Amino acid sequence: MKKTAIILALATAGLVSGAHAAAPEPFKVQHLVKMNKLHSSALSNDGTKIVYAVKKFDDKGDAQSDLYLQSLTDGKVKRLTSAKGTEHSVAFSADDKKIYFLAARDGSSQLYELALDGGEAVKISNLPLDVEGFKLSQDGAQVVMNMRVYPECDTLKCTADKREQEAERKSTGREYKQLMVRHWDTWGDHSRSHLFVAKLDGKMIDTVVDVTKGLDTETPPLPFSGMEEVTFTPDGKYVVYSAKAPSKSQAWETNYDLWQVSVLGGEAKNLTDSNKAWDAQPTFSADGRYLAYLAMSKPGFEADRYRVMLRDTVTGQEKEVAPLWDRSPSSLTFGADNRTLYVTAQDLGQVSIFEVNTQFGDVKTLHNDGSNSILGVTGDKIVFNHKSLVEPGDLYTMSLDGQNVNRLTEVNKDNLAKIKFGEFEQFSFKGWNNEEVYGYWIKPANYKQGKKYPVAFLVHGGPQGSFGNSFSSRWNAQLWAGAGYGVVMIDFHGSTGYGQAFTDSISKDWGGKPLEDLQKGLAAVTAQQKWLDGDRACALGGSYGGYMMNWIQGNWNDGFKCLVNHAGLFDMRSMYYVTEELWFPEYEFGGTYQDNKELFEKFNPVNYVDNWQTPMLVIHGEKDFRVPYGQGLAAFSFMQRKGIPSELLVYPDENHWILNPDNLEQWYANVLGWMDRWTKK
Repeated sequence: MKKTAIILALATAGLVSGAHAAAPEPFKVQHLVKMNKLHSSALSNDGTKIVYAVKKFDDKGDAQSDLYLQSLTDGKVKRLTSAKGTEHSVAFSADDKKIYFLAARDGSSQLYELALDGGEAVKISNLPLDVEGFKLSQDGAQVVMNMRVYPECDTLKCTADKREQEAERKSTGREYKQLMVRHWDTWGDHSRSHLFVAKLDGKMIDTVVDVTKGLDTETPPLPFSGMEEVTFTPDGKYVVYSAKAPSKSQAWETNYDLWQVSVLGGEAKNLTDSNKAWDAQPTFSADGRYLAYLAMSKPGFEADRYRVMLRDTVTGQEKEVAPLWDRSPSSLTFGADNRTLYVTAQDLGQVSIFEVNTQFGDVKTLHNDGSNSILGVTGDKIVFNHKSLVEPGDLYTMSLDGQNVNRLTEVNKDNLAKIKFGEFEQFSFKGWNNEEVYGYWIKPANYKQGKKYPVAFLVHGGPQGSFGNSFSSRWNAQLWAGAGYGVVMIDFHGSTGYGQAFTDSISKDWGGKPLEDLQKGLAAVTAQQKWLDGDRACALGGSYGGYMMNWIQGNWNDGFKCLVNHAGLFDMRSMYYVTEELWFPEYEFGGTYQDNKELFEKFNPVNYVDNWQTPMLVIHGEKDFRVPYGQGLAAFSFMQRKGIPSELLVYPDENHWILNPDNLEQWYANVLGWMDRWTKK
């Protein structure tokens, strides 16, 4: 399958004024960091309006985020807020006459209520701790919130007091008795995210019920999950959530279960005890008859295929919906008929929207271009967010059959009118075992027929991931096109969206099939696209992509003029003992390091350093606990002692990602400068 998308001038034909379109310039990181950001969208219960937030940046780089109300009938837009700070996590009241959101207007994140017929937002919670997320019951009479507390505390005040005491403590040592001692970018302080239920009765919320009281576990799972893992039952009597059972094995297990607990508190019931793998995203039909959720089947494997499970809450019968559908959904939404599910899943380089018949298991593709997420479903339409390699993200509607796609927002219309993106296309070739492998190429923004261009060869992380048709705020492929590079991205064996067997194939073979795919892919695309100069190529990647840079150094050392290694794994032995989610290396390499030393060492880049010779830029964040910065420092140290041209860029305030806009500008300046040095001679 091949898809061609033309530069933004064609993608948004008719939407850009001639004055703005006259002299667009190639995309730069300075454009990226000042892109308006659409977030916190919500669809009203009657399906007639949406609320969304837009974060805008002025010429100085200062940001302001506000809420907007838009009618789905006439398209009219009304600005709802103008206060400093950010409102987020928006939800409509049951009667759609007001909205709720979180904001920290007085220094603490609390719940606010705003009537849509006018007036100012009113703070309706006054709690001693920050409210980090919330969800309303179906009738709008209750709210469940998550806050970080110390499990041994009986009250919120106890937690607040304990934090104050900790802040005043003169000693600085952290004490631990079990894993996990740190996660992603944060050392554990022994607090946990708990769920609290309160009534929405027009009174100030100052009393809540901890329905996960005393549990030594995260609810919802952090740091990447949110309130999509929590829901009320439609009758409002229970809360259902995803969490691990309290145990000392949480660092090496992925056994998240669904739990049901009374809104009054008490002991929770494990609804998925029989499945020892990951269960997630409990979602009820509006009539309460069915519970749908996502379930993996392989314990310890975080990239397993999510199955769509359906439980009849009356009979207790449960089944897998569409068991032969070889995709892994990332979200679930019931339609108005309480029987149809609308889901999103990665599919051949896109994140597509599908209709799933829960009775017969039929799956129908509704929208398969770009990266899409469902905002909500009404009786006759789907509201969704759409991104692509040339679109940062806007809201759209389409009919339930996937037709009549209609744009709702253009939050970056003026910004995009000033930018020239590169033309892109998906391609395929025969990779490992002669199997079909897909990728994307992007032409330089100022491409001229007959000229050859150096190659930016981007390798994605994960490794179970994909550099697909989406718009990234960090690794944005169009920035290399804007800098005069032809961009190539290969979804090698192990990538997601091509069937579970394809994803599974990288496990226990990190340096095998993927390397062969990358080699064959670069050869194929440079043969297909003569404007790509394969003799002037620089490879770059982060996380597993950074590992691959180290692996390429030792196992394909004549393939590139230069390499860029961001947060790459260098020594698999030391990496195993210092990373935080032990389930990841233990599944990928067949056990602990002690269990399977041979496989860890077979694909260990440090064992091949005698072959290293390619100039490499190494980048790492000191707050990266997934791949601690010693891995990057070790690679740099070796190259410096061997005399291989190398540079090191370290960020003391960044984790596995680069999040600070100023740091991102520095990152691209260093990366592009390094690449120019070796490829544009």
